[in-house]
Amino acid sequence: MAQTWNVYLSGEIHTDWRERIEAGVKAAGLPVALTSPVTDHDSSDDCGVRILGAESNAFWHDHKGAKVNALRTRTMIGDADLVVVRFGEKYKQWNAAFDAGYAAALGKPLIVLHPPEHQHALKEVDAAALAVAEEPEQVVQILDYAINGRLPKAG
Repeated sequence: MAQTWNVYLSGEIHTDWRERIEAGVKAAGLPVALTSPVTDHDSSDDCGVRILGAESNAFWHDHKGAKVNALRTRTMIGDADLVVVRFGEKYKQWNAAFDAGYAAALGKPLIVLHPPEHQHALKEVDAAALAVAEEPEQVVQILDYAINGRLPKAG
């Protein structure tokens, strides 16, 4: 049986890119387990204060949440065989940039996913990546090639 690749999907939470990768991985029959941060925005923002107690200062509210979220994020990036980081169009994903840098510092293979208009802003992140894709389906094709040596059909 083939090795199961553990692929961590980091980045924006407002589009269906994760679902498109998941569907593509399944359709291609790839031995891939996908993990990700908590993608419910409110849960991610409020986890620290909901678990550890309220904060009147927004900094400490966010600080608690960031640390509780980092328990999951750091563990899953550390366990990943490969990390995919998606930068969306609408919001600046500082957390995604941090995840990309963290993965790079750990020596994790990195695929960056973003629209072409972000090329200049993300040039340093792109330089750390082994591949830069524009569409989730390209990520699936990269995974298929890396795992099976299989290229997409021409045409």
